[in-house]
Amino acid sequence: MASDAQPAPAKQPVTLREVAALAGVSVATASKALNGQGRMTAETRTRIRETAQRLGFRPNSLAQSLLRRRSFTVGLLTNDTYGRFSLPLMAGVSDALVDAGVSVFLCNVEDDPRLAQLHVDAMLDKRVDGIIATGKRIDRHLPVDLANLGIPAIYAFTEPDPNAIAFVSDDAGGARLAVEHFCRLGRRRIAHVSGPASFAVVHARAEAYRAVLAENGLPVMEPLLGYWSEAWGHEAVKTLFDGEGFDGTREKPDAVFCGNDQIARGVIDALRERGIGVPDEVGVIGFDNWQIVAEATRPPLTSVDMNLAALGREAGLALLSLVGGEPALPGIRKLPCRLVVRQSCGRPPDG
Repeated sequence: MASDAQPAPAKQPVTLREVAALAGVSVATASKALNGQGRMTAETRTRIRETAQRLGFRPNSLAQSLLRRRSFTVGLLTNDTYGRFSLPLMAGVSDALVDAGVSVFLCNVEDDPRLAQLHVDAMLDKRVDGIIATGKRIDRHLPVDLANLGIPAIYAFTEPDPNAIAFVSDDAGGARLAVEHFCRLGRRRIAHVSGPASFAVVHARAEAYRAVLAENGLPVMEPLLGYWSEAWGHEAVKTLFDGEGFDGTREKPDAVFCGNDQIARGVIDALRERGIGVPDEVGVIGFDNWQIVAEATRPPLTSVDMNLAALGREAGLALLSLVGGEPALPGIRKLPCRLVVRQSCGRPPDG
């Protein structure tokens, strides 16, 4: 007779983080104790080992590969002075490395080649296991050469060296999410306001905007390109609502897709000053999902999130693999964005 009993779910392996928490020590200390490294009292080392044994902890092979290098550190280089992109990315990197007992330290190189080289030399002196380079835009290289350092280097949200591994957000895919969402909401005159033409992401997002409108048989207004600022969003509304409109018909937009959240906030403020309701008359979507801006906007701003923490985590895991001796093909990996829906774009006609 067949049994109706369901198989028990597979037990998740115990992590180094759990061992450290129960033993009352840091992850790095737990890692060193279990591998006969570091300075600590005999009592601490014994407590950690007994805790690991009691929990059934088994170290993974990648962590062991890192431990043989006896560094437990990874360097993160950035020229993102304000941390707008590098801080969430660093959180993802740290999350990927913590269970291997590896710490991350951040160095801001600004746009100074001399400062960047000083930081790289310091990292090499400290025998870091690898370096992750990140920045404030994906089409500019950090002012330092990370090739032939003798340690792995991964690029995330910045232009990579040739034959390197890099992770970036799929900007075109993110723009598609925004414009397709407007189409599902029944918006038919969708404008696009973005940043400077010197940015590669501006063109990637504009191309996706045009493509989605063409696929849906909707009129295309040439994107308005300017600055990454609220002031530019405010100024763009004047052009959109005092100009010729779509196809010279003087019909005004019923939706505006913006290249970042600051532009979107400026657009919403300008529409309010004109007595135009958001989202009732005009829907607005931003890009970046900068929460301090998006959630404080009135109404709260729907925005494309680039998933920077997930991007950082993937970069961290890739670095672990390289340090562990696993081969990886060079090239750029694009990670999907997601749309965070708030109140600025409205509901579907039947919603």
